[in-house]
Amino acid sequence: MRPAPRLYLATPVVDDPADLIASLPGLLAAADIAAVLLRLKQADQRGMISRIKQVAPVVQKAGAALLLDGLLELVARGGADGAHLSGIAALEEALPSLKPDRIAGVGHLSTRHDSMSAGELGADYVLFGEVDAEGKRPSIAAIAERLSWWAELFEPPCVGYAVSHEEVSEFVMAGADFVLVDDLVWADARGAAAGVADVDKTMREAYAAAVKLAKAAQG
Repeated sequence: MRPAPRLYLATPVVDDPADLIASLPGLLAAADIAAVLLRLKQADQRGMISRIKQVAPVVQKAGAALLLDGLLELVARGGADGAHLSGIAALEEALPSLKPDRIAGVGHLSTRHDSMSAGELGADYVLFGEVDAEGKRPSIAAIAERLSWWAELFEPPCVGYAVSHEEVSEFVMAGADFVLVDDLVWADARGAAAGVADVDKTMREAYAAAVKLAKAAQG
């Protein structure tokens, strides 16, 4: 069996990082979070670098990786562990500066060909399920199918972007190595720590079900 999948947490768009920094230790202790994707509000570079430098040690101290949403030129200067890129062209541009020391993940891969190209180029992960430029997403079944296809055939990890607990469960069952969540955690009325703990529980239960099915299939 493949290893248990892990959580990938995307932040809201951050301007002043004080509230995020205060909440992160509890969130990172409440679940098995492999990485945090930092989404920064556009500002001057010096200001954004300062914000990255404030967030990075909190994430890294907990054993997670900090990735920037784009902002390739600020990764090293801010002390981040890598970047999430949008599309093949952005990945190609980023690889020379990120590799071999930092993480280069990529999403907005609309076709299987794009996904395979990303893997061949050296992406550290591929993400499926984001909203496109028109605000639309594939169906749960379509995202799960893409994850299953990738997990069965390719070595780099695959990530499923989930907006509900149903999707979290489906994507784990389909073979996702990581599940990316954002508002599912941050919009929880009980607070983000409770939200992330519930997502973690859903992932563990789905993985246990997947293991049971695999064992039954093996006889």
